Amino acid sequence: MSRFSFYQRFSRAFNGHPSLANILVVFSISGGGLVAYSESKSYDGVNIVNPSEVDSKKKRVVVLGTGWAGTSFLKSLKNSSYDVEVISPRNYFAFTPLLPSVTCGTVEARSIVEPIRNIVRKKDLDICYWEAECFKIDAKNKKVYCRSNQGNNLNGNEEFVVDYDYLVIAMGARSNTFNTPGVEENCHFLKEVEDAQKIRRTVIDCFERASLPNLSDEERKKILQFVVVGGGPTGVEFSAELHDFVNEDLVKLYPKVKDLVKITLLEAGDHILNMFDKRITAFAEEKFQREGIDVKLGSMVVKVSDKEISTKERGNGEISSMPYGMVVWSTGIGTRPVVMDFMKQIGQTNRRAIATDEWLRVEGCDSIYALGDCATINQRKVMEDISAIFSKADKDKSGTLTVKEFQEVVDDICERYPQLELYLKNKQMGSIVDLLKDSKGDVAKESIELNIEEFKKALSQVDSQMKNLPATAQVATQQGSYLANCFNRMEECEKNPEGPLRFRGEGRHRFRPFRYKHFGQFAPLGGEQTAAQLPGDWVSIGRSSQWLWYSVYASKLVSWRTRTLVVSDWTKRFVFGRDSSSI
Repeated sequence: MSRFSFYQRFSRAFNGHPSLANILVVFSISGGGLVAYSESKSYDGVNIVNPSEVDSKKKRVVVLGTGWAGTSFLKSLKNSSYDVEVISPRNYFAFTPLLPSVTCGTVEARSIVEPIRNIVRKKDLDICYWEAECFKIDAKNKKVYCRSNQGNNLNGNEEFVVDYDYLVIAMGARSNTFNTPGVEENCHFLKEVEDAQKIRRTVIDCFERASLPNLSDEERKKILQFVVVGGGPTGVEFSAELHDFVNEDLVKLYPKVKDLVKITLLEAGDHILNMFDKRITAFAEEKFQREGIDVKLGSMVVKVSDKEISTKERGNGEISSMPYGMVVWSTGIGTRPVVMDFMKQIGQTNRRAIATDEWLRVEGCDSIYALGDCATINQRKVMEDISAIFSKADKDKSGTLTVKEFQEVVDDICERYPQLELYLKNKQMGSIVDLLKDSKGDVAKESIELNIEEFKKALSQVDSQMKNLPATAQVATQQGSYLANCFNRMEECEKNPEGPLRFRGEGRHRFRPFRYKHFGQFAPLGGEQTAAQLPGDWVSIGRSSQWLWYSVYASKLVSWRTRTLVVSDWTKRFVFGRDSSSI
């Protein structure tokens, strides 16, 4: 039967309703073509907005980056009064805490990534994503210059310009080499998924080369010398993962070279994991020593060649060299070139990261926000506003400040200046009265009255408690969520979101300053043992902490798809071991 005669008979069956027949014929012939047509108006579920057709009444928000900060911002944004444009060279979000697991086949790379379009497709917002890299920010004209990372595009142009009303810089950071010669050319980094995949291939390649029949034992030792530079959480976790990979899986496949493997961890400081509790640091160093991981403290790398790595001992300045098969560099973060150029443009030179206020706005740029590893909050000092604080608290204008007057405003001061709350906690003071007594001696509470100079003396040490926030996923996630909540409420008031001070009874800011809440940190140490440091000075080390680590990380994965894949990878590792293929 011809297709035309089939259509005629099919139309008669619907009593002269050709439109319905058309729909069903299209569906049956194309194998779901109707569904494809209905979805053609949105690409992967994301509303693609042509910049020339953007509603002029809507503010355009440009987000640079799809890391922890940028993705958290997109997930928490609910205000439909914005047109959001996301620009990033990676069209996915990666769960970076599991990168060390990817390097050794414990978890597959695809299991820890989620396409950014999947994340935002269910949101009722106008969101457009472009896979490109921003190479210049023009704050004066509110433009960002981007370059596609594809070979070509539909227009045949590699570069394009995007206008913005609000700009959110969440571009992260790069690995910091400290300008050490040879690092860029000869070392592996562990910042991206591609880095973890490359390390995995290199580890297997080292074992395959060392198994060749024409090599001496001395040559095999050089090839199987793995060096990790940096005793922070990433370096320590990778060292532990590599040790387990070698001793639990690779020794069975390469029995002739199992005794020639050596893992060396170089740390320039006095201890590894120096940001953790001393109990965790001591346990980690003892465990590594017991398991044969050579931890060299006080060793600063001065040069890396294609065959040797040179270190300088901090104590005596002696320089020594050792051969290696692979070096992994994990010594902290540095500033990306585009961020450095932007900082010079706005007058923030000689800084590690973009300085923002406590509302995450770039200092000197009202419409630009920066968060995550590329930014740091320039927290305001109490002593800068000491006269204003005294004046506001002294309601009767007597020129002196009583305990009662200060207690009425201390909660607002702690919210605006969190270092005061931290200072009181660290000094183990029962109340603000104890702080004021330090300036007046042992007198009754009712008799305490401070003038401006005595008040300055009482608070003179408070600012010493100020600390920069760590460059962690936990901080970036909270910043992204906080900024999204600010944008969700942006229309409530057209004024600036803050004033010089906040006191009860005199009006409050539209948005409270960003405050980071620490939920604890983990340090996997291998052998199904993890160190956990949780709020309240609670420290746990052992297998129970490892299962806590499993549960927390599984719950923090961005989607049920990635949760299922990661848990499946963990299960496969327990049953079948790690995958040792080089792909």
